[in-house]
Amino acid sequence: MATSKSLSADLARGLDLARAGEYFAAHEALEDAWRAAEREEKDFFQGLVHVVVAWYQAGRGNETGCERQLEKAARRLSPFAPEHRGVDVAALLGQVEAAQELGSLQLRPLEVLSVDSE
Repeated sequence: MATSKSLSADLARGLDLARAGEYFAAHEALEDAWRAAEREEKDFFQGLVHVVVAWYQAGRGNETGCERQLEKAARRLSPFAPEHRGVDVAALLGQVEAAQELGSLQLRPLEVLSVDSE
């Protein structure tokens, strides 16, 4: 079920890892959430996976891989803006757009913002 504690825990863990710059580990936690999600939310979680994989690929110097992940992230996350599950999706999409404009290997550290203080 999409509201299960494990799904919420995987989301929180993935976001914390992303904030810490641990993009590969964040990808694994967010994939666990994606697998557990209901169909209506799968694109949200997959979009988050694409974001952290883009930052991971940039760190590895894989410009093509990063650019592809940025495109997929924008497409998957856009329907969930401005926020979903406490994530400031609009701000996250702003970072994705800025990354696309700057050049995918010039990424600033990823900031995953919450819309609440939980």
